[in-house]
Amino acid sequence: MSSIPERIAADLEQEILERRLESGARFALRTELIDRFGVSANAMNEALRILRERDVVQVKPGAQGGVFISQPPPQVRLGVIDLWFRGLSVDAVDLFEARSMLEDGFAQTAAERATPQDARDLAWALEELRDARGVARDYLEANMRFHSAIARVARVPVLAGMYESIVTLLRGTLVRAEFAGDQAEQVIEQNVEVHARLAKAITARDHAALAEVLIDHRADLVRISEPSRSPGRSA
Repeated sequence: MSSIPERIAADLEQEILERRLESGARFALRTELIDRFGVSANAMNEALRILRERDVVQVKPGAQGGVFISQPPPQVRLGVIDLWFRGLSVDAVDLFEARSMLEDGFAQTAAERATPQDARDLAWALEELRDARGVARDYLEANMRFHSAIARVARVPVLAGMYESIVTLLRGTLVRAEFAGDQAEQVIEQNVEVHARLAKAITARDHAALAEVLIDHRADLVRISEPSRSPGRSA
């Protein structure tokens, strides 16, 4: 069970993520935060210490001091992984949405074309995914390689090339990835299990099981938060 400072830190980090505050922006006065959360100065100091260690905020003393944003917040949170990009000319959310749509189509086609060799390839990709659970960026990379393996099983070269272009763009502009929240380890374990079911359904050519696991896969990829969008655009 998390402590009061840990819960405060999580709430503040989520607020910073949602408000899309720029690096160097003044977030609040420490006294304002103490009053807002109704906690002791010690509890708030500990919460701010947690956020400082995560490079989320800086605390400056004096009349012009307060709590300031020390880095830009993530551009997207994918499940329990916060992601930062540099140099993207398109919205990262849009890229992940396109990636997800292609992945669903590949999985459905792969379930019609999988061979015993494909089953071995997916098993290796799944094992790599399991081995990468401890580091956010490694896990994201392994996840993309797993779905690239499914794309190869589907054997639709034009769409596979489009998918690889998206993956290459994401990989080339990603500058940071971190697990977010106290439940990250548990959620990643669940994510690995979803991918294991996905591989099993494809190699068994079990379309009923595949339909079920794709629902769970999409749910697993729901964003906790996302960049602000222009009026008239939906998530």
